[in-house]
Amino acid sequence: MTGQALETTRKRQGVSQVEAAKLLGVSQSMLSHMETGKRKVSADVARQAVRLLRADATALPLSTAERHSEDDLGRELGTLGYPGFAHLVGSLRNPGEVLFDALDRSDLDVRTSEGLPWLVLEYPHLDWTWLLRELKLRNRQNRLGFVVSLAADVARQRKRNDVVQRLERELRELEDARLAKQDTLCQESWTPSRKKHVRRVRSRLAAHWNLDTRLSQEDLAHYAE
Repeated sequence: MTGQALETTRKRQGVSQVEAAKLLGVSQSMLSHMETGKRKVSADVARQAVRLLRADATALPLSTAERHSEDDLGRELGTLGYPGFAHLVGSLRNPGEVLFDALDRSDLDVRTSEGLPWLVLEYPHLDWTWLLRELKLRNRQNRLGFVVSLAADVARQRKRNDVVQRLERELRELEDARLAKQDTLCQESWTPSRKKHVRRVRSRLAAHWNLDTRLSQEDLAHYAE
């Protein structure tokens, strides 16, 4: 989180610097230094700003080192607002980091996979530069391309044109980096025969991204507003 983003969030909530400093657990002078860029906004302050001042979760720190359990991923999706896991509560985490952690796995529960397009749909302004770089390093860009394509389809249905425009921009870069190698959407433990079967019945979109997956737009009906 930048100091400017912290200041903008504080002012949008109508909270004075004195009040915000108390909420965030820092002195007013420290908060002032953070907002003016003289001091870096700490990870703890960023998390408190998201929780208490309703700053956007994309302002939270990003790390490839934080690998959480699959149960944790479900809870984190619920905390970020995913309706499929609305009954779950977990730690607050940057949605870009959750997406990276989920896509860079050999195997992932299908129910969790269904929530990934929702992350893109609801947080289209996440740090794409970071996410694309880290997933390309691991040859996971086809997985991301498929997830973003599904999210873009839902956005078109809902006529969320601003989201569509943003996602189409990212899809152009992903198209240029698309891999010819066959992959799965985090189901590497599937047997060869199951992969072959899924390949025969997968959607055109999954085929385009060379993914053996049965996930399609029809599986995202619970995204309905």
